Amino acid sequence: MISIYPDLEALSWAAAGLFLERAMLAIRERSRFSVALSGGSTPQRTYQLLAAPPFREQVPWNQVYIFWGDERCVPLDDPRSNANLAYENLLDRVPIPPRQINPITCAGNPERGAQEYERKLEEFFRGQAPRFDLIFLGLGRDGHIASLFPGMPVLAERKRWVSDVYVPGQDSHRTTLTVPAINSAAAIDFLVSGEDKAEVLKRVHEPSGDRQRLPAQLVYPVDGELIWMADSRAATMLNSDQEGILG
Repeated sequence: MISIYPDLEALSWAAAGLFLERAMLAIRERSRFSVALSGGSTPQRTYQLLAAPPFREQVPWNQVYIFWGDERCVPLDDPRSNANLAYENLLDRVPIPPRQINPITCAGNPERGAQEYERKLEEFFRGQAPRFDLIFLGLGRDGHIASLFPGMPVLAERKRWVSDVYVPGQDSHRTTLTVPAINSAAAIDFLVSGEDKAEVLKRVHEPSGDRQRLPAQLVYPVDGELIWMADSRAATMLNSDQEGILG
């Protein structure tokens, strides 16, 4: 089911509310909250809301641990950096201890960056599967998630949690969580906005014989919750069976 909201603003408020809800639950149960953030334009407003009242005062930031689902292998201050987006809109505006922020650093050596990030996850999760309390994901027009694009060999990865990838069409080296790492999360929240995502949102929720053509169809937590949030423009092509509640 897909929760549909009138516009990006309403969707962003719902996503910020989910962040707070999951943070409070995880901190109550385990004294910490781990979240993997997404890049792209859709989550930007969610980050801004989390950095402002009332969420800024409600989230226990000293118990929040920040990770990322993927990153372009560029310097941290590069405008294309997913971490840069999060710092500007959220992390520089809230009282989170810097040591609890874990950007992916892969500029200059994507393979080593992936290996180092996997070691960081192994240390944080103490060798167990990387069970993030929440992962935010966007949905690309081609069905990609994080930096897992259609047809990539990494889509068949079953052991590694982090991988370096090269996106030929964008001449871009990246580091990304793999499908097993994503599906180990306690909650995965897709944020989908805009009429240019309407067709792919519909396709992702239809049966498919080749899921490597639509990587988003590979997302299904093994022991967690899958959440879809879309604005009304992205939901224009859904049929009645695919639509969920109206936010």
